[in-house]
Amino acid sequence: MRKENQLDLLAASAEPEIVVPPYWADACKHLVKKDRVMKRLIPRLGNTCLQPGGDAFSTLARSIVSQQISVKAAQTVWQRFCALLPFQEVTPGQVLRLKVDDMRAAGLSMRKVEYLVDLSIHFDAGRVHVQDWQTMADEAIIAELTAIRGIGRWTAEMFLIFYLTRPNVLPLDDVGLINGISRNYFSGEAVSRSDAREVAAAWAPYCSVATWYIWRSLDPVAAPASGA
Repeated sequence: MRKENQLDLLAASAEPEIVVPPYWADACKHLVKKDRVMKRLIPRLGNTCLQPGGDAFSTLARSIVSQQISVKAAQTVWQRFCALLPFQEVTPGQVLRLKVDDMRAAGLSMRKVEYLVDLSIHFDAGRVHVQDWQTMADEAIIAELTAIRGIGRWTAEMFLIFYLTRPNVLPLDDVGLINGISRNYFSGEAVSRSDAREVAAAWAPYCSVATWYIWRSLDPVAAPASGA
């Protein structure tokens, strides 16, 4: 599954003014002090940071649309999907009014249609507590999101990092993170989840920020990839 496509769409709703997460400067100071690799990476890549954007529902809908297809194809399908909606307004109610055949004609597989409908039902019925997410624990939000068909832990963690800008998320299912730890800490040797956790112990409580710099160390503009 091409999770880099999901991340592109989770992070790329728009590119308005740069909004720096309030903890970013403190996180960088902490990581530079606590970790030898971060001490090298952050000064080199320090002019970049997480950029939140979009709204929760459309962000998750777009991540579902992007599954298993290229970035270009995902953008095309998303545009066709949005064109089905009045004023291209991506809301749960509008999605639930769409005909299955029209969504299929826009390029969505039957499974993705089912996922989008389930996402819409969860939001429309209030099964996800969007208004409470700012005060809820990361794992509680992940539990809500992974109860939706088509959203796995990886997608939920990316949502925490890019949409909610949570500072201490460690996405151990992310291939890019594991590869980056292998390259930066183990000279390219294979890395287990246990190895990654041990490295990340020095990152807390800013694992999201460290993960961001690990991704950027592989490619300044590349997005990570993973399983479900």
